[in-house]
Amino acid sequence: MYEEVIAQVPLFSGLSDRELRVLASNCRERDYAAGAALLRQGETGVGLFIITGGVVRVTQQADDGNVRDLGTFERGAVLGEMSLLDDLPRTATVTALEPARALVIPVWDFRAALRESPEIGIKLLAVMSQRLRQHELHDS
Repeated sequence: MYEEVIAQVPLFSGLSDRELRVLASNCRERDYAAGAALLRQGETGVGLFIITGGVVRVTQQADDGNVRDLGTFERGAVLGEMSLLDDLPRTATVTALEPARALVIPVWDFRAALRESPEIGIKLLAVMSQRLRQHELHDS
C-alpha cells in the first residue's frame, strides 16, 4: 500500500519491489494538528518520517538558547532518517505549520526488516556513502 511513497524516497531508491514491500508492511500513517511536534530535539528517534501532506517547519535550538530556522518542508520530504541507524537524540524539532500527515517507519520495525532482508542495509549504506561523498565534494 505504501510502496509507491517509499520508492520515491532517495534513501530507498535502490531497493527491489520485494524489499519495498517489506518496509511498507511496517509503515504507519499519522496525522498531526497544526502546532503539533512530529519530532523534538533531544528526544530519542523513533523512526523515519515521510511527509505526505501539509507543511512542517524544522528548527534547531543552539546551546545559547537561540532557535535557528532550518526551513519548511512539504509532501515528499524525509525527516529523521538517521534514527534508523543510530540511537542518538534528535538534532532538531519538526512542527506542523498546518494539519499534516506523515508515513512513519518505526526504528524497531525497520531493524526487524533489516534482519529479514539484510540486503536492504547494504543498499542503504551505498546510498548514504554517495550522500557523504557528495557532501564532502560540495564542502571542498
